[in-house]
Amino acid sequence: MTNYLALNRANWDDRAAAHAASPDYAVAELVDGTRRLSDVVEFDLPRLGDVGGLNGVHLQCHIGTDTLSLARLGARMTGVDLSPASLREARSIADRAGATIDYVESDVYDAPAALSGRTFDLVYTGIGALCWLPSVDRWAASVASLLRPGGRLFIREGHPMLWALTDEKPGPTVEYSYFEQPDGLVWDEGGTYVETDYEFTANTTVEWNHGLGEIVTALLDHGLALTALAEHDSVPWCALPGQMSVDERGEWRLTDRPERLPASYTLQATKT
Repeated sequence: MTNYLALNRANWDDRAAAHAASPDYAVAELVDGTRRLSDVVEFDLPRLGDVGGLNGVHLQCHIGTDTLSLARLGARMTGVDLSPASLREARSIADRAGATIDYVESDVYDAPAALSGRTFDLVYTGIGALCWLPSVDRWAASVASLLRPGGRLFIREGHPMLWALTDEKPGPTVEYSYFEQPDGLVWDEGGTYVETDYEFTANTTVEWNHGLGEIVTALLDHGLALTALAEHDSVPWCALPGQMSVDERGEWRLTDRPERLPASYTLQATKT
């Protein structure tokens, strides 16, 4: 297999500073308190419920804006990410915001060992995370290892139907596999998903799709019970340029008949 970890780590390292500087992440507003929560956490606040006093871990936390938001909701948060450059930005943001957050460098599969066997009340995963992992079963095993009995997984993610679409044909058009495949898709693309003038050099990534049934089955197989699953017709970024429009909350959905596409989902599960 292509050394996906090295390629993807280099890609995220290359983009961390640009993401922290971009208005799309609203870092300045989060630091000075003008904005209390990230758009991602704000969207799911009714489903998230009260997290005050919970010990939480945010897998694939990137620059930590969602991690900070959960801490502001009262959770004692730890962030985990494979990118040291992303974690430098996350630590800086937390320090400037006056938040106590522990950040640990690790990929998802090694997270239980990197966290020395600690268990948590809440495992949180934000949007745009699972596509970087070759095996959703191994992801579910890590989640199960990190949760204490009765602990909860909370994930909002891009829908696998969205990941199967292409924006290079009139559409939406299904072009890529909906189901997990052994070999990932290798992309070589400059740029990123936020507004920035940065020019990047690490542009090769490897990504995988995972069907919704595969995700649920993996969690069930590792001792979690599904407690909630909601599908949404929107995502927090323009996933299909030229085919989507943004609403007042910063969410993007198909301009033409958005009810055709499940663009993201929110899933919750509890360790039995």
